Amino acid sequence: MSHRILLVEDEESIRALIKLNLEIEGYEVVCLDNGKEVLKTYNQEHFDLILLDVMLPEVNGFQVCEQIRLVDRQIPILMLTAKDAQSDKLTGLKKGADDYLTKPFNLEELLLRIEKLLRRANPIEKEKLESASFGNNKVNFATFEATGTNGDFTLTKKEAMLLKLLMDRKNEVISRQQILQAVWGYDVYPSTRTIDNFILSFRKYFETDPKDPKHFLSVRGVGYKFIN
Repeated sequence: MSHRILLVEDEESIRALIKLNLEIEGYEVVCLDNGKEVLKTYNQEHFDLILLDVMLPEVNGFQVCEQIRLVDRQIPILMLTAKDAQSDKLTGLKKGADDYLTKPFNLEELLLRIEKLLRRANPIEKEKLESASFGNNKVNFATFEATGTNGDFTLTKKEAMLLKLLMDRKNEVISRQQILQAVWGYDVYPSTRTIDNFILSFRKYFETDPKDPKHFLSVRGVGYKFIN
């Protein structure tokens, strides 16, 4: 069975060239050119790897990568971009990309990187990536099962996504707006009070003393910060 690749590139000529070469190598390729469409399609179909351009309309590649990583830590993501500044590379990797290739690039190098990423995506690595712990607490982001101060319980999908975002960006202050965009998407935003209620729940689940939190901290007027 051939691997299925989601190719996200808004420049038609580059998209057509990459698609042709991938299909010659035996890959099945689905092409998109819009960040919002990527998020919709990703939730509806199965892919083995994502080739993701950064400069996309509506929702950029960094934001797409971050949203996908909240629900899937396994699928390889290779970012393609004209940006070659070191800060952009670091941003891409920080958002969860596995590799980063700047334009113009050598097609043979692209194919080799894809082959390497697909080989690396195996069930053992997946199991390691899906589990996390802090203090005496444990979380499995695949099953949503968790162990907190009062024993075992199950998180909701949104709780798991928000917790994943906070843990991935530990020690960073994340604004309520950033949380809404990453966890709830770009179409409908709930009230910021919803986020506050989620944080209160996390404190009840995981803090020894919810009134004196050590892991889930409020930053007045901005948002929240997770400390391991």
